[in-house]
Amino acid sequence: LKTPTIVAAVFAMAALGACSSAQHQSVQSSSKPPNPVVMKGDSAAIANAKPDKTRYQATEADINFMSGMIHHHSQAIVMAKMAPTHGANSSILTLAARIINAQTDEINIMSMWLRDHNQPVPTPNPKGMTMKMGGEEHVMLMPGMLTEEQMAQLDAAKGTDFDKTFLTLMIQHHTGAVSMVKELFNTYGAGLDETVFKLASDVNTDQTTEIARMQRMLFELMVQNKPQ
Repeated sequence: LKTPTIVAAVFAMAALGACSSAQHQSVQSSSKPPNPVVMKGDSAAIANAKPDKTRYQATEADINFMSGMIHHHSQAIVMAKMAPTHGANSSILTLAARIINAQTDEINIMSMWLRDHNQPVPTPNPKGMTMKMGGEEHVMLMPGMLTEEQMAQLDAAKGTDFDKTFLTLMIQHHTGAVSMVKELFNTYGAGLDETVFKLASDVNTDQTTEIARMQRMLFELMVQNKPQ
């Protein structure tokens, strides 16, 4: 063969070998799992599995909200449990049962969240949150929570009087919870944790809806019992 022909053949064989090698490498690389996308501090896989802990850091406002709402809910439950023993009507009994079920579940969720974030889980206190100031413990009421005098007023009421008092004071209580949610979401960086966001949003939606329902119920009671 002439020299140019031999050179051309050598180049053709080299190109064919390179192509085969590239195909082999392509097959090998396609059989390997893709490299994980690394996020700040953790992998994407961990973030997807544990969104509450890795996507957003819990803030002090988140922790205070979850701790405070445990006490807030506990007072609503005490109020609702009075309904069967104080002659409440059927509508109040249904509302009270709904409040007990929903807010007991939410207390469990908030307690679990605090535990998972290595935070102290407070014992539900219907009188409010205990704070240490000047070496002494003081009980602080969250927004909307009833004073001891208001709780005594509710406990002393019976029948229709109880229904009216319960609705009036529970509207106050729910309005306070809604204001706590607004304060949380108005705090920079707070409420981004998935569980905190969902729970706070549920509290806002459920209690705003119940406020409207209780206002209608209270109006109907006032009309029914209006002096002739």
